[in-house]
Amino acid sequence: MAKKKNLVVPDYGLVRVAAVVPRVSVADVESNVAGIVEGIDGAVKVGAHIVVLPELCVTGYTCADLFGNELLLDAAEQALVTLCDRYKDTPVMAVVGAPLRCSGHLFNCAVVINGGEMWAVPKTYIPNYKEFYEKRWFTSSNIAALAGKDSIVVAGREVYFGTGLIFEAGRARVAVEVCEDLWVPSPPSSIAAINGANVIVNLSASNEVIGKHTYLMDLIKSQSARCIAAYVYASCGYGESTTDLVFGGNAVVAENGKVLAEGERFTTQPQMAEADIDIAALENERRVNGSFADSMVQFGTKFEHIALKVAGIIDYEKVELRRPVRRLPFVPVEDDRLNARCEEIISIQTEGLMRRLDFTGIPAIVVGVSGGLDSTLALLVAVRTIDRMGRDRKTIHAITMPGFGTTDRTYTNACAMVKSLGVTLHEISIADAVTQHFKDIGHDPKVHDVTYENSQARERTQLLMDFSNKVNGLVLGTGDLSELALGWATYNGDHMSMYNVNVSIPKTLVRHLVRWFATSLDDGSKKGKAIRATLLDVLDTPISPELTPAAKDGTILQVTEDIVGPYELHDFFLYNMLRYGYTPAKLYLLARKAFEGEYDNMTIKKWLRTFVRRFFAQQFKRSCLPDGPKVGSVSLSPRGDWRMPSDASSRLWLAQCDQLPD
Repeated sequence: MAKKKNLVVPDYGLVRVAAVVPRVSVADVESNVAGIVEGIDGAVKVGAHIVVLPELCVTGYTCADLFGNELLLDAAEQALVTLCDRYKDTPVMAVVGAPLRCSGHLFNCAVVINGGEMWAVPKTYIPNYKEFYEKRWFTSSNIAALAGKDSIVVAGREVYFGTGLIFEAGRARVAVEVCEDLWVPSPPSSIAAINGANVIVNLSASNEVIGKHTYLMDLIKSQSARCIAAYVYASCGYGESTTDLVFGGNAVVAENGKVLAEGERFTTQPQMAEADIDIAALENERRVNGSFADSMVQFGTKFEHIALKVAGIIDYEKVELRRPVRRLPFVPVEDDRLNARCEEIISIQTEGLMRRLDFTGIPAIVVGVSGGLDSTLALLVAVRTIDRMGRDRKTIHAITMPGFGTTDRTYTNACAMVKSLGVTLHEISIADAVTQHFKDIGHDPKVHDVTYENSQARERTQLLMDFSNKVNGLVLGTGDLSELALGWATYNGDHMSMYNVNVSIPKTLVRHLVRWFATSLDDGSKKGKAIRATLLDVLDTPISPELTPAAKDGTILQVTEDIVGPYELHDFFLYNMLRYGYTPAKLYLLARKAFEGEYDNMTIKKWLRTFVRRFFAQQFKRSCLPDGPKVGSVSLSPRGDWRMPSDASSRLWLAQCDQLPD
């Protein structure tokens, strides 16, 4: 009998937010309210829990001395009441900008509207330089704090007035700041984040000048990363006065240093940038970041938490996920970044190996080359290291060790690559030694089981170790991060080395690094073109340990990804599980979006379960890894990033895999 599926909508820790930029008409409150309503309704329609609109959007930011007119201020207050009443039964947190009076002062406020109530958060930092003259009209929240006011009357209604609020909207803990608050050395959002806010909303009116947008985006990304929070930014656009300034209309949603959604600038049309922010991932990041928690000691203060009524958990089986999901999270997207990142990664690997050789005084490197991706990358790093140290490339001993499954293609590529690079080539067949070993242990060589395969892997490692003693060399490991995650390595075989430069490089990134080398080493010479051709053929060769015999026509039969699954899926699972602590259910949700049209649901489920099972079962191999440099944000070193009992149960994770919908 099939297992009964859990019909409860799963909570993936996602909250939908929207930054809305309506078209405004300066001082025309009625028209502006209509635009605000259109924006909020549009955001609610797409399922947003939190909607943020620009600074002073009720009146327009560029009213100037009209802010001193009672008629405009009365209309703004009445507009807030109208909005409050309109959305009293709508489960959304809406934040709009309006001028509000208190104790003879005027304040530039962000007004939070929810459930028929409103809260006014005044702007703290009032710019009064260059094109900004806000102090001509507005007072800082610090003045209100000195006056001891915590409420004001807005069109006959008593409204909370002040800073120090965190709004609870589902799993989101929202803090509010206004425009300039982001640009100062110590933004209010930093203190709010330390005290629990995981979503920062900013109502802004930032004009456009050359280069400012790039700087603004850097600020938003930086602040979201520093706060380990989401940052929802809405800045005014078309309709503001162009007497002296132009406002492009920025709608941005960022999360922990990355932009999730961005609207179009310089358009006459209203804009909305919506995204599902990952509160669960932010919470996980904060838990593992001890320094973030330590900040509470110095900057912890009392914030009042306000519980709001927002929409319930989104059912992503029925609603499209509004969040970019990268298929290859280890690999940069942009070509220019990819080239720079490849150079940086190779430099980290090279520096690590240089230091190990320098410290030990070992004069030679010994590396096994199979004609596959991993050993190719290790050899290329070894060559760059020796070049940087000013040593002779002949001190690199590249050993090809053909066995029962070695194909002509990989053998030829290995030899051609070694010769093109000018390192010392050795060919040592393992066939006789392994055959003798089979006799010694009484194994039938016709039985191609794990004993048959692992005997070859261990013989190769023994050969490398003993040869290194002979030439006073260091055995360079070649196994990569993806293989470690899956345990796709023979214990005390290719699992072992004296130093491993690939230990933090996942398979999907290995491909890009080898391709980068193919391009960078092609200087147009005959030798350069030859090494490029060889490396490209290595890239086109199916990934295989080549431990079982090839087909009669010489093609590889033992294809790794047919056995353990596609590496692009496993690298996706690995990155997101370790980096963000995602559950199998969440990995499945994100993988379906990332690989839509490439893998069906059953295939993703199959290999996700394989990943979970193998990841837990193979921890013992990771517990005794050789040294090697950490390269990216995900590592499995037992001395650093990943400390897990070798006998931890996978029951919870596999049970969730079995409950995943089709």
